[in-house]
Formats: sequence, structure tokens, C-alpha cells
Amino acid sequence: QVQLVESGGGLVQAGGSLRLSCAASGSISSINGMGWYRQAPGKQRELVAFVTRGGYTNYADSVKGRFTISRDNAENTVYLQMNSLKPEDTAVYYCNADIRSGLLQRLYWGQGTQVTVSS
Repeated sequence: QVQLVESGGGLVQAGGSLRLSCAASGSISSINGMGWYRQAPGKQRELVAFVTRGGYTNYADSVKGRFTISRDNAENTVYLQMNSLKPEDTAVYYCNADIRSGLLQRLYWGQGTQVTVSS
């Protein structure tokens, strides 16, 4: 059973910082891409940042220069450092990962962690 567990969300004032973590556990053979998505009330889920196993990163235009995604392959963990937070960053943040477990390879999602930025 593979699962992703997120942590690090919370309430912060505009201009502040938060660091999200997402750890994958279970019977894992390998992990390819890992990413962070977010969904604000009444809006569709959108990609925030993505990192390949080799370290290539991609960001949504709205977070470039403020957010940094990184991963620890030895710990099967992906991080999202969020700086200069804005009220419009308020959302539930989800991590996902492309994981091979035995013969099965699929995308897994975390349960989500709330990030609230007050003005």
C-alpha cells in the first residue's frame, strides 16, 4: 500500500513563509516525477510546481521566484518552500507522485493540507 502524507500547512500573514513536506511510504520500487497542486474554493485544481527524479523543475507563472520545489530521493520526500506568500495563495495544497510499486505504476495523491494567507 503506497501513500503520500503531507505536512506543513497552516495560517500565515501575507509576506510570510511556509514549508510543505510530502513523504511517500509503502512498497515503492521507484518514483519518477513529483509535484504540488493547489485548489482554492470555487476553482479548479492547478499545478504549482513539478520536479523530475533528476531535478528538473517547472513552476506556475504565479509562483515563480517565490516558491521552490525540491526532493530527497533517499527519503522519498518532496518539499515546497513558499516565500513572500500572498492572500491569493490560499488553497488546499496536494502533492502527487508517479510511483512504481512492483508491476504497477500510477499517480498517487496526498490528502491535502490547508494553506491560509491573511492580508
